[in-house]
Amino acid sequence: MPRSEARVTTDRPHRYAKQLASHLGRRSQTSWDEESGQGSLVFQNGTGSLTATEGALLLSVETDAEHLDLLEDVVGRHLVRFGTKDELVVEWHRDTGAPGTTQRKAEDPA
Repeated sequence: MPRSEARVTTDRPHRYAKQLASHLGRRSQTSWDEESGQGSLVFQNGTGSLTATEGALLLSVETDAEHLDLLEDVVGRHLVRFGTKDELVVEWHRDTGAPGTTQRKAEDPA
């Protein structure tokens, strides 16, 4: 199965991971372990993981090629929304070497 990963630089990786797991848990099966700094996401069409490290939140998603853009977008878009004040950027990199999608704060209309 195709896999995509993102490293999101942040001073609050644990906080964002916990918030993301909690929010996505409304529609998917999720877990978050504060002690280990790791979590899992189980979607209808694939899986994902969250790992809080010093200064960054590591994200991964794995699904069939048809749904990879969708899972990148769902996980990335929600994280960016939670981290609006910190202007988080989620840039996905696929295991094939191809670039994935990127989620960032939307520009305010002029």
